[in-house]
Amino acid sequence: MRKGSYTTFVGAPQGAILRAHQRHYRALRRSYEGSSQRGFTLIEMVIVITMLGALLALGGVFIVQPFEAYEDVARRARLVDVAETAMMRMTRETRMALPNSVRITSSSSDPRHALEFLATATGGRYRQQVDDTGAGDPLDRTLAADSFDVLGGLQGAVAVGSQLVIYNTGDLGLDAYKGDNSAPITGVGAASLSFAKGSAPAFPADSPQARFYVVTGPVSFVCDADSGTLRRYAGYPIQATQPVSDAALGGAGALLADNVSNCGTAFTYNDGGGSRNGLVTFRLTITEDGERVSLLQQAHVLNIP
Repeated sequence: MRKGSYTTFVGAPQGAILRAHQRHYRALRRSYEGSSQRGFTLIEMVIVITMLGALLALGGVFIVQPFEAYEDVARRARLVDVAETAMMRMTRETRMALPNSVRITSSSSDPRHALEFLATATGGRYRQQVDDTGAGDPLDRTLAADSFDVLGGLQGAVAVGSQLVIYNTGDLGLDAYKGDNSAPITGVGAASLSFAKGSAPAFPADSPQARFYVVTGPVSFVCDADSGTLRRYAGYPIQATQPVSDAALGGAGALLADNVSNCGTAFTYNDGGGSRNGLVTFRLTITEDGERVSLLQQAHVLNIP
């Protein structure tokens, strides 16, 4: 009869029964060994782990490098964009500077290196004398207050309170920073301007080309070596001595760029030695995570008042 998974022989000798059990277990063992997988030895496992480590290290080189290259390119592009945007802003505004108003700090001990100029909104030519029919309103610069015709009309918006400047050479007695040759605008017409100054004459000298400029106020670009920042300042009063500190410039300014590392040489100015144009040079170096980007740009400024 069968019982479980093996056969019991009733009435068989004990030896025959034992041999039958042995044959049965050997058959089961062969069946088990044939159907099961052979395990790994310790040496084989070490070899496999070593090979996997080598493959991962080799694969990491090919996987990580493209990501690092992408990060480098993206960082470099970001730094170039920051520097180029700041350069374009400074160049565009400096080109609108009042002639002979650009000034740069020269102190090597001050970590703040600054460029300042008087920003103009517009300009034109003023009437110097009446026409053949006796009509017209010429400028009388010897008065403390007067009005005059603008030849060709005004170009651009002019705000009351802006400064009217005539013949700014930057020399003694003709320096707009000191108020020598400027007066507040009190009235604006379609083709005329009015001004009023506390004392006469309002303007010490005539412009040889009868030019005038309308100044909206000073603008400063300040590179701070301590903080590694480049900032723009505006809205503060015109001062005879160039201001550098935040207190004198009326606040913290607007951030144009950070991580700047060349503040000592950020601005240079060649006044042209009496020629028609001066030349302002901007140098900007930005450093981040070992990456360095340096840009140079120049702007011509009109120096004929």
